[in-house]
Amino acid sequence: MITRLVLQTFVWFGVMGALMFVSAGTLHWWGAWVYIVVMVGLSLTMGVALARRDPGLMNERLRPPIQKTQTTADKIVLSILLIGIFAWLALMGLDFRFGWSAAPAWVQAIGMLVLLVGIWICYLTMLENSFAAPVVKIQDERGQKVITTGPYGYVRHPMYAGAIVYFAGTALLLGSWWGLASVLVFIVLLAIRTFIEEQTLRTGLRGYDEYAARVRYKLIPMVW
Repeated sequence: MITRLVLQTFVWFGVMGALMFVSAGTLHWWGAWVYIVVMVGLSLTMGVALARRDPGLMNERLRPPIQKTQTTADKIVLSILLIGIFAWLALMGLDFRFGWSAAPAWVQAIGMLVLLVGIWICYLTMLENSFAAPVVKIQDERGQKVITTGPYGYVRHPMYAGAIVYFAGTALLLGSWWGLASVLVFIVLLAIRTFIEEQTLRTGLRGYDEYAARVRYKLIPMVW
């Protein structure tokens, strides 16, 4: 499992780095280097910790993003989301190359902090929910149950909330206002995915309706 984690981490961020630097036309992009180094380091550190604490969840998160037991709607939305992430990184590389927008260094520093907050929210979610697979499905073989504690006591989809914060922080760290504006696309896609996930959970997971009635907000407390 650790070998798979290391391999997938370097392949994933290797591809992301290649997209950014090729579209930027240069390796002299400190924001991108900081992003890659920090993300590889955190992915490996948190991944190893999670593998030791909850190997079942880690095994799920290392599985392919498209799976047989996954709903068709989720396959479509997740495919669009993944393609969108790659296009988004290329866009920010082009933004850096042609200087369409440029955030000052202090904004990039704030972006680093925002990114870390997003990752921390996602990590807390995984620590709380052993069934936080990257695809929408019911894990009957693992005895899936409704999780109501930790961040799930505030919103029903804390992983998506953390992902939105992560996307915003990444765009700011890379110094791209266009990248930040594009996060709206991810918000829409993740909002659509909440409806897909909730339909699956309400149909196949006992107690989810009662939980949803108690925790009213999906992504942002007191908002939606």
